Amino acid sequence: MTAVILNSPEPMTRVRVVTLKDYSEPTLKALHRVGVLHVEEGKELAPVDRAAIEGQQKEISELRTFVSRMMSYIAEKEQVSLGEDVEVIYTRPFAEVTQEVRSLYADFAELHGKTTRIDRETQELTEQKKYLGALTQHLDVRLKDLHFSGDYLFSRVFVLSTEVYQNLHDELGKYLLESTEATVDKETILYALGKMEHLETVETVVCGGGGEILLVPDEGLRLREFLEKTEKRLTELEARLAELYENLRSRSKEELHRIALLRGVLVAESQRLSVLARACEARYVTMIEGWVPDSSLELVVSELKTSLDYVFIDTRKPEPSEEPPTKLKNPKALRPFQVVVNLFATPRYREWDPTPIVAYSFATFFGLMIADVGYAVGLILFARFLMGRLLGGSDSEGFKMFQRLIYISSGVALVLGLLSGNYFGDIYTFFGFESLGLVAGVQQMLQSPLTFIILAIFIGWVHVNIAHIAAMVKAVKEKNRGAVINKVGLLVIQFGAFWLLRALMSIDIPSVLDHIMAFPTLPPMFYTAAMYGTFAGVALIVFGAYKERGGIGALLGVFDITGILGDVMSYSRLAGVGLATFYLGQAFNILA
Repeated sequence: MTAVILNSPEPMTRVRVVTLKDYSEPTLKALHRVGVLHVEEGKELAPVDRAAIEGQQKEISELRTFVSRMMSYIAEKEQVSLGEDVEVIYTRPFAEVTQEVRSLYADFAELHGKTTRIDRETQELTEQKKYLGALTQHLDVRLKDLHFSGDYLFSRVFVLSTEVYQNLHDELGKYLLESTEATVDKETILYALGKMEHLETVETVVCGGGGEILLVPDEGLRLREFLEKTEKRLTELEARLAELYENLRSRSKEELHRIALLRGVLVAESQRLSVLARACEARYVTMIEGWVPDSSLELVVSELKTSLDYVFIDTRKPEPSEEPPTKLKNPKALRPFQVVVNLFATPRYREWDPTPIVAYSFATFFGLMIADVGYAVGLILFARFLMGRLLGGSDSEGFKMFQRLIYISSGVALVLGLLSGNYFGDIYTFFGFESLGLVAGVQQMLQSPLTFIILAIFIGWVHVNIAHIAAMVKAVKEKNRGAVINKVGLLVIQFGAFWLLRALMSIDIPSVLDHIMAFPTLPPMFYTAAMYGTFAGVALIVFGAYKERGGIGALLGVFDITGILGDVMSYSRLAGVGLATFYLGQAFNILA
């Protein structure tokens, strides 16, 4: 399979370096510098005090997590010059470093915990003040009376959008004895009184419409008294919260150098322990092993021979039982989509890398679902100017990859928007233009529900069959005859769909495809062949499943037929989202 659709991880070579014991640390640094992966000790030599080293490595990992959290409290990122050699800090006992990190983190965690609790209380009181305050124009009852459940009656306060409330008003009226409404912004606050037997029904209706039950404090205060008390409490909380945030920021700034120094100490200590854990000790020599990408092998050998006076380098290809680390090798334009692949799982060394097909698919699907110049430009501007601020930085490689992914996908949406003439839906009609589409065929295809759904299903058919063909090729390589027969049957039965749909549902596939492409008229002989293809496909699927999984597999193999239909039809969601984008924009334009 070519790299156009599926790729393979970069081939790896096992490197074994034997050198003098005094050169262990320089060797490790050289290996990391040139990109050697998964450095480890040689199998034939025992590590020194492995249990103690592993325990300390776990502790360092925990301490580094604490330091990372403390650094996240810093409001503005700054560059810090440590001013002293981190290696000098190794002369201090590690227990002292541990105690210092834990003590410092405890102070920050306590401050942060206080801000979190106060912020949560502020949000709750603000919400109660907003909604209950609206009811004071009509009610002045005790808080307990707003949320009451008795033997015969109940009372609740609901919050839901005004539009939803208008739609549910008549239905709710059937179950309520009395109700009071108030409006805040575009939300309606409903004080409801009814019989206990209708409580569950009323809550189901409200919550089903997107509403919620307002949590009311169980206090004996009257409504106006509670609001006065809440106002005072909010003032106190805001002052306290501002004070705590200021303390957190000032403390972070004061301890910035100390935090950075501790981080450097822990990173260096972690590297030192990695040497001890992986170094292979002997009387005069030590051995270190690792994996090197084939493309970097020459550089690694050259660097080691240049850096070390006494070194022996042995290389070999991985054994079938070994699982080397995975390093993906994709063209620069496709690398951003490795982010999507890694969200599911990084391919193993001997597995295919689906980044190419994921790149085409993701960008195309994203473009079809947006397909609007205004939204695409907005996403590009957001990724360029705002996303970095929201995510707290834009220097990491992962962020840059994600940013490029948005650029590429939004670029596809921009092109499709230009071709179809979608600008925030049809906002151009406000300026007297009937259409701005550059290609009328694309505009008709992406704005007509029928053609868009046909296009989406056709794309799904192509996409699903690429997956089945790839699975068949994999089965051929693994000599899994049952899977090969099963996949061939799935491909053959799709050929039979031309006859099956025409015979059962009077649907002529060529006529359907004519909506999105010029499809030739098929002769009657083709449908006769398709009929035999249907029965042959079913037989191959069942036989392949039986050969692969036994008798039960033969029964379950029938579900592969319905499965491929469901897989293809699921792509109609592309049309659903794409049409929703256009029609929602059009609806908002009408409202405007």
